[in-house]
Amino acid sequence: MHEVEVEGVAIANLIGMDERSVVGWVYRWNTGALAVRWDVNGPQPISAIRPDLGDAEKREIDFDGLKRIGRRDSGH
Repeated sequence: MHEVEVEGVAIANLIGMDERSVVGWVYRWNTGALAVRWDVNGPQPISAIRPDLGDAEKREIDFDGLKRIGRRDSGH
C-alpha cells in the first residue's frame, strides 16, 4: 500500500500586535486545507496577515478568532 505524502507550504505570515513581528504562518497543504503554525511562543493575538488572504481563507483559519487570542472577551 502506498502512503500519500502530505506536504505544506507557508503562504502568509501572521503579524503580531506590534505590527512588525512574524508570530506564525499560514500553511496550505497539498490536500487543500489551511493550517496555522505558531512560532516558539505559541498562540498569540495577531494584527494582520501578510500577504493578505481572501475572505474564504480567513474564515477557514478563523482570522477574527486569531485576533482575539488571550483577550478576556474572546471566549477561549
